[in-house]
Amino acid sequence: MATLLHIDTSFNGADSHSRAVTAAFREVWEAEHPEGTVIHRDLAAEPIPHLGAAAYYAGNTAPAERSPEQRAAFALRAELIEEAEQADVILIGAPMYNYTIPSTLKAWIDHVFLVGRTSVTEHPSLAGKRAVVVASRGGSYREGTPMHGNDYVEGYLRQALGGGFGLDVSFIVPELTLAPHVPAMAELVPLHEASRAESLAAAASLAKELAA
Repeated sequence: MATLLHIDTSFNGADSHSRAVTAAFREVWEAEHPEGTVIHRDLAAEPIPHLGAAAYYAGNTAPAERSPEQRAAFALRAELIEEAEQADVILIGAPMYNYTIPSTLKAWIDHVFLVGRTSVTEHPSLAGKRAVVVASRGGSYREGTPMHGNDYVEGYLRQALGGGFGLDVSFIVPELTLAPHVPAMAELVPLHEASRAESLAAAASLAKELAA
């Protein structure tokens, strides 16, 4: 039975552009896998704690030698890792906040990044799985734009998810999401609308492809 791990991080709820695109992907994936399983982690509604010392060092300690505090702290890491390992596809909504990813997503990565199991090992347990990242942003960071070079979302996630976990990562990038709300960006609204339509179409197409 196919499993999709769907992670959302935007705090904008129904107004979120990344959530709209992850929802479009999920809708098609579920239609292709009516008997499939979806694990949904809404890290904005239910944030996980940032990785602390007890959870971190528990990962480097044999289970039988862990302290009670380490065992309790590691339980969440184990749960998050097992969800990722169960998934055939990992879908992540990653809006740009202040040039980079939401801290809640960084917390998820830190918990799942376990040396000797999911990373820094000859056969990482997530290696080869497909991941789709919806990296929405309020402006445009394309080459030739004034903000080119200030995108610290895509490069980081390529390294963390691809280099660290061995995932095969695809990006969908809805741009200029602030254009309808910022008067100075009004002339960019048509470009925003085109980007949104392209992103929704890309999500549906990629979901169908990965469901095959």
